[in-house]
Amino acid sequence: MTEEIKNQILAVRQTGATNMFDVIRVMEIAEDLDFDELVEYLPANKAEYVNFILYGK
Repeated sequence: MTEEIKNQILAVRQTGATNMFDVIRVMEIAEDLDFDELVEYLPANKAEYVNFILYGK
């Protein structure tokens, strides 16, 4: 996971618009924010994403 992806995840979380475990909604918000990298990353990397949400790693 790149720093850019991490920053985009944190930006989505900062909106407070969704539960971060709702990956579909996270992707929708990422699309609205033009976070193309995050939109492309999430479908193939859900386990790594959840690990980051839970543990910050």
